[in-house]
Amino acid sequence: MQVSQGNFQLLRYPTVKQEKLRAWDAADEYILNDIAGKITNINTRILLVNDRFGALAVALHQYHPCVVTDSYIAQRAICENLRLNQQGENFVSVFDSLNLPTESFDFILIKAPKTLAFFEDLLLRLQDNLKPNTQVIVAGMVKNMPNAIWQTLARLIGPTTPSKAVKKARLIYATPDTAREIPANPYPTHYQLEGSAYQIYNHANVFSRQQLDMGTRFFLKHLPCHQKYQQVVDLGCGNGVVGLIFAAKNPTATLHFVDESFMAVASAQQNFRLAFAQRHANFNATDALADFTPRSVDLVLCNPPFHQQNTIGNHIAMRMFKQAAQILSANGELWVIGNRHLGYQNSLKQYFTKVELVAANAKFIILKAANGR
Repeated sequence: MQVSQGNFQLLRYPTVKQEKLRAWDAADEYILNDIAGKITNINTRILLVNDRFGALAVALHQYHPCVVTDSYIAQRAICENLRLNQQGENFVSVFDSLNLPTESFDFILIKAPKTLAFFEDLLLRLQDNLKPNTQVIVAGMVKNMPNAIWQTLARLIGPTTPSKAVKKARLIYATPDTAREIPANPYPTHYQLEGSAYQIYNHANVFSRQQLDMGTRFFLKHLPCHQKYQQVVDLGCGNGVVGLIFAAKNPTATLHFVDESFMAVASAQQNFRLAFAQRHANFNATDALADFTPRSVDLVLCNPPFHQQNTIGNHIAMRMFKQAAQILSANGELWVIGNRHLGYQNSLKQYFTKVELVAANAKFIILKAANGR
């Protein structure tokens, strides 16, 4: 990446062979080039929000910025790319999306998130980080910046000014309006899980936070029930509803809730604790199944994402399948739900000797994969 601050090497994370996608986009370049002439003091305090692979943190490392992200993968990418550019990790202070820094900042640079609710929640919780002269700049590709982004920024921060579009990227500048009225934060939201007494709480960046999605609804109808499943992982757990319902059907099982989103894991933990006050479970924001030892798990339940931020592809699902094959016990099983068109049957056969159909409807398919006899 070549910008006003210098030339930097950046990799996407997790790394894949023959990667064709860049770890930055034109919006990263635009905001870095724009801010270069505005920083006049090495002690300028900068907050970076939603820096996906560390492009902003690496380029601005000399100012010791703070970074807020909901993604464990983004945190790893930032650390890896700092090392790649011979920069110490101590140059950057990284915060997850639920634990924000307490100081105020001269600049708050935000890469527009995919979820509008997450953007609104962040702006509401960043109010204490603003000074009267704080410059808030939101950057994104034009196609990913709907009018609602502008409207939310103006409502919660103050008057906005757009930049010209450059390489299909745009910046939106906002200055705090000292007379603005800050509404109460509506997040997390909750709904009652249909057919049950469970209240399902969802932080702002959780998938399908307003209601049960169709795929999960179908999956819940076909979850297995057997005492052989003792160590069970809800992989890519989201709000944890799959693991929660499995736990209700299998009272002796130990559940492990795993997601790369800090908000997802926090939602899953809250929902499980409300449902089973005295029951033990593990909750971890991490890189898929990387923290599990080989042959230690009896069952993995998974509804794989087919996108990373705004990039669509099957690389995350394939990595999940490969890791599941490594951590499952001799007779362990991976249960997967996905859209029919994703072709998970053939993908699973790369890592498992047996792939069986559990159930299917017009849109979704549930598969069971194993390497046992």
